[in-house]
Amino acid sequence: MTTPETGPAPAAAPAPAAAPPAPAGHSLRSRRGEPRTYDFRRPTKLSREHVRVMQIAQEAFARQATTILTTFLRAGARLELDGIEQFSYDDYIGTLPNPSFISTFSMEPLVGKGLLAFPLDIAMAMVDHMLGGSGVANQPNRPMTAMETTITNHLLERLLGEFATSLSSVTEIQPVLIGREYNPQLAQAAAGSDTVMVASFAMAVGSREGEATVVLPFSSFAQALNNAASPQLSESARLKRQRAREALIERLNLVPVDVSVRFAPLTVSSSDLLSLAVDDVLLLRHARDSPLEVTTNDVTFAYAIASNHRRRLAASIVPTPHAPHAAKDSA
Repeated sequence: MTTPETGPAPAAAPAPAAAPPAPAGHSLRSRRGEPRTYDFRRPTKLSREHVRVMQIAQEAFARQATTILTTFLRAGARLELDGIEQFSYDDYIGTLPNPSFISTFSMEPLVGKGLLAFPLDIAMAMVDHMLGGSGVANQPNRPMTAMETTITNHLLERLLGEFATSLSSVTEIQPVLIGREYNPQLAQAAAGSDTVMVASFAMAVGSREGEATVVLPFSSFAQALNNAASPQLSESARLKRQRAREALIERLNLVPVDVSVRFAPLTVSSSDLLSLAVDDVLLLRHARDSPLEVTTNDVTFAYAIASNHRRRLAASIVPTPHAPHAAKDSA
């Protein structure tokens, strides 16, 4: 259709083609992220219970570290836990850029070393802030000088102190700074094949953002994690279990037990047993001066001689043949 004012009417836009169906499993993979390598020679040691315990501790550390960074730097700072994963130490080192700001620390009384790493430009910006700067200028990409190292050490010692406090529910440690590296390949905090726990944090100082990681050797924390992951009994539950144990021990002494007094067992052939008839005599071969066996559940626990007590048959306990000096107890 045409009109004098507008001319020919535009053709209708074609309907959009239907999107091709997503391949099977595509949406699931998108939600779960990219596939990850699994080394069957190094099975997973970090269980869900271990991760839960460490997550509580590392989240507490992140909150306190945020406060310390903000106070020291007098600028906006943030540290948030992203996750906790298991790596071999070599695999972890391969994820760090070169250069990085890497600090190693001891963990007395535990063996092994821990490691704290984050981008070098953030570390330099921290120094800038602590010296009164804004931290927004381009930062030098070089190792720190002796003065810069001294300035950052004070901050790192405060962070490690809070880190020890956050782990107090798992185990007691006393972290001490022992080294500084900028090349990840030179940071020898563990053997290459050792299993380590890596806590990843989203870190921000001012307008700079990056990833910080705290690395701990799994072998040093394995027992403490197992203890922390096991359910803890409340005081009332512990007392209830103790009373039940005492009641069980008390009632155990009152359980009735069948007791027999018998001659020494006799072995006969099956033909003799089948041929027994009334008035036959079965020789017991039990010496007249030998005591009888006192048994329960076919277990001999004492010896006795035939006796009587108030016109009833009885058994008088005597020393065992192998212990002639044992005390005598009559019943």
